[in-house]
Amino acid sequence: MAYRTEGLAERMTTRAMNDDDRWAAVLRRDRSLDGQFVTGVLTTGIYCRPSCAARHPKRENVRFFADAAAAAATGLRACLRCKPDEVARDAEAVARAVKMIEASESPPSLDTLAEAVGYSQFHFHRLFKRATGVTPADYARARRAGQMTQSLEREARVTDAIYDAGYSGPSRFYEDAKQRLGMTPSAWRNGGAGVTIRWTVADTALGRMLLAATDRGICRLSFDEDERELKRRFPNAEIVEGGAALDRLVRGAVAAVERPAQMPELPLDVQGTAFQQAVWRELSRIPPGETLSYAVLAARAGRPKAVRAAGTACGQNQVAVLIPCHRAKRGDGSLGGYAYGLDRKVELLKREGAA
Repeated sequence: MAYRTEGLAERMTTRAMNDDDRWAAVLRRDRSLDGQFVTGVLTTGIYCRPSCAARHPKRENVRFFADAAAAAATGLRACLRCKPDEVARDAEAVARAVKMIEASESPPSLDTLAEAVGYSQFHFHRLFKRATGVTPADYARARRAGQMTQSLEREARVTDAIYDAGYSGPSRFYEDAKQRLGMTPSAWRNGGAGVTIRWTVADTALGRMLLAATDRGICRLSFDEDERELKRRFPNAEIVEGGAALDRLVRGAVAAVERPAQMPELPLDVQGTAFQQAVWRELSRIPPGETLSYAVLAARAGRPKAVRAAGTACGQNQVAVLIPCHRAKRGDGSLGGYAYGLDRKVELLKREGAA
């Protein structure tokens, strides 16, 4: 499923933030919040982006505005260093590019997109990734993969689903599938048909942990579950207990649970929409011992208003701890929910040294 693109610039709002949040963003020069508000400095008479590299003003001299127009209406002028008026133009350029990608049967090249919106390739590539969390090519692949998943659910034949999703032919789909789907398209549509999933249960400091993996990587890490949950999720897969291939993955997963601040690199076989993948990517970027609100996760994933959807993406995470959804919390600072109980979430954060 692709991102919503209508009114991309208008979605960069400040409703989920208060002035303390905005000031904290200014102090850390948070580029992900550029476009969500501007900082007015009364003593200098200018307004800036949150990420402006200029020396920070005193807090008592700062006022926050929803956008550049609101700041200019009070008599302030744009900072010549960070050029906050260009944010709206950048957002519109990304929105236009997204519409081009979604309207095209075959993904347009980076050169085509950049030329259409009036930017250099290098600058636009960086701009697009900062705004959406993915590159233009990744966005196009994720969109088609999402369409493919939907098509597989309604089409009787895999070939029909491939063309319905916008691929020029089966070879192009399978080229993308090697990077995106851990299962063949038939297996995806048929509940894991033809796929072998090996599983085991191990004792950890947080209780009994279920670990399941395909040949590509870990597809499920959970607590208080057993083989029945795997059969529910993959009713047509071959579910096999144990196996030497699991030993290394189990050791790594147990280490991740015991010492989440030292997360090992483990192969994963998980699927999600483009937005879910963007949220999971941002979760993995949060340093151990720190947390982010669902609102900030949504903004960094490219959809500032999709706060609830960001929370849902955390809840649909198939590999607890490895994708650290325990580092997400509500905007008011409370921990929110956790699929395996708040006690485990508290313990994971404690082990990471979080306040």
